[in-house]
Amino acid sequence: MALHIVLVEPEIPANTGNISRTCAATGTHLHLVRPLGFRTDDATLKRAGLDYWHAVHIEYHDSFAEVLEKYSEGRFFYATTKADKRYSDFEFQDGDFFVFGKETKGLPAEILEAGKETCMRMPMGTAVRSLNLSNSAAIIVYEALRQLDFPQLV
Repeated sequence: MALHIVLVEPEIPANTGNISRTCAATGTHLHLVRPLGFRTDDATLKRAGLDYWHAVHIEYHDSFAEVLEKYSEGRFFYATTKADKRYSDFEFQDGDFFVFGKETKGLPAEILEAGKETCMRMPMGTAVRSLNLSNSAAIIVYEALRQLDFPQLV
């Protein structure tokens, strides 16, 4: 199995490229939910992912509902600044899905409401509204990997 990052309607190609590199380095699967705010042949996207795209297990989905249907047995965790629980309050398992929203708006309210028991936030000061998407994804994936004792990583 593997961990999964789900990006719901990502807007900035460099963030998705950076996340793809994290996925390549960790064996994490990447799911992109349309519409995307960029073309997948975008030079910025490719540059941010460097030459690691061949090492990324990537799936495209037309909706988040499609992801939920295809992976109905999965455990889904939702990153949001609106959560009461911190990401470090959860015990992660191999196969978990970490869901992130678009950079400008986050996840839609209906997704957060449906998954309210597994919404999580990253502690931060009040000087900013949120952390960068690619940084947030890396923080959460590496916490999950730490909890799993970094399987198959050297």
